[in-house]
Amino acid sequence: MMTLGYLLSSPLGSIALRADDDALTGVFFVDQKYFPSLQLIGEQHEDVPRVIAQAREQLREFFAGERRVFDLPLRLNGTAFQVRVWEELSRIPYGEVVSYGNMAKNMGLSGGHSRAVGTANGRNPISIIVPCHRVIGGSGDLTGYAGGLDRKRALLAVESAAIMPQLF
Repeated sequence: MMTLGYLLSSPLGSIALRADDDALTGVFFVDQKYFPSLQLIGEQHEDVPRVIAQAREQLREFFAGERRVFDLPLRLNGTAFQVRVWEELSRIPYGEVVSYGNMAKNMGLSGGHSRAVGTANGRNPISIIVPCHRVIGGSGDLTGYAGGLDRKRALLAVESAAIMPQLF
């Protein structure tokens, strides 16, 4: 398996994309918490694999408010619990938010597991596409986003701006 990395410019800063063979394995804001070492991102190549080209295009469409659902082959690498949390994140509809406690309940866990869910959420290696920005605190506050709360607020604004015209 060959790990390849690519940098993408976005309205919210540089994003590193990582792919192993034919699957996307990482989408990281370059300065985010838990940003992997550059060795884990992989080598930068001019030849762009199909999955990276698709990810770049779909992220561009997302930021332009033209894409609500990502259609990319993903490979989630983490513990069994982390992968379970990340799969649950993928079920949160575009433009909606859920609390950490409700997310735990949706997974069949007690609300007391919200901290564990939040910890796994913070380690999500495929941000934006696996929408960890859609999870908020139980009081409705924006909390805990590895890319920073300003980016979380901006990502939610992209989604709400895209759905607002349909309300009228």
